[in-house]
Amino acid sequence: MSAAETKDADRRESFENALQRLEAIVQQLEKGELTLEDSLKLYEEGIRLSRLCHERLEEAEGRIELLVKNARGEVAIDRDGRPRKRPFAGSGEPGPDAR
Repeated sequence: MSAAETKDADRRESFENALQRLEAIVQQLEKGELTLEDSLKLYEEGIRLSRLCHERLEEAEGRIELLVKNARGEVAIDRDGRPRKRPFAGSGEPGPDAR
């Protein structure tokens, strides 16, 4: 698989699928029943999947930070210094920070 094909496949692969495959790779490697060459191939795939999962988690964290920022672009915090959580507009329910 070329580098471009790998990047395209990475974009399509979900976090959940990548994590599930990574867990399966770890289990296979831990058994110790593979040849060195097969172990190296799985290890390389595992590293790629680990990086993909890390990227997806960082993207999610960035999206969450955008959702909790106030009008000045700072992370909105409550009285205890925790990120403020607000209900979605129009939900009609007060949020846990409504005091």
